[in-house]
Amino acid sequence: MFGVDVGLLTLRLILGIVFLAHGVKHAQSREKTTKWFASIGFRNAPFQWFMSTATEIGVGVLMVAGLLTGFAAAGVVGIMFVAFWSVHRSAGFFITAFMKEGIDVEGWEYVFVLAAVAAALALAGPGTIALDSVFGLDVLFDGWIGAALIGLGVGAGAGLLAVFWRPAESG
Repeated sequence: MFGVDVGLLTLRLILGIVFLAHGVKHAQSREKTTKWFASIGFRNAPFQWFMSTATEIGVGVLMVAGLLTGFAAAGVVGIMFVAFWSVHRSAGFFITAFMKEGIDVEGWEYVFVLAAVAAALALAGPGTIALDSVFGLDVLFDGWIGAALIGLGVGAGAGLLAVFWRPAESG
């Protein structure tokens, strides 16, 4: 259906552009982003900067192209899970920022919406206006496979947190 395909294309383009923009911003502000990762409790902050930047740029390009859309969606879900757990969950739902220990903290509303759009794309597939469709991959990565890829994204995010995130003790 044309309307569904254009809708899926629109979601992919918006999500891809958002992630591509974030990745490029992080690439241009290496020192600042690395310090920020360290300030929120990530060990090996330069590695975190590199992996976050590469993942954001990679999933952005893949989403825009509609290539390996389910895997790109898993990347988005993983990044958003890490952002939710390490930064946003303590601030409540609304994105409206407040100050906590001298740092603006925003709620999880934004990361939730991005993760939900990615999950919907993983479940629905990329649509016919996508390289996945051109290469016959669209039927391989939707439905239950898309659900499994969402789980993979959450698992990868949880694994990253378990290995690299050591927040400061509060109190």
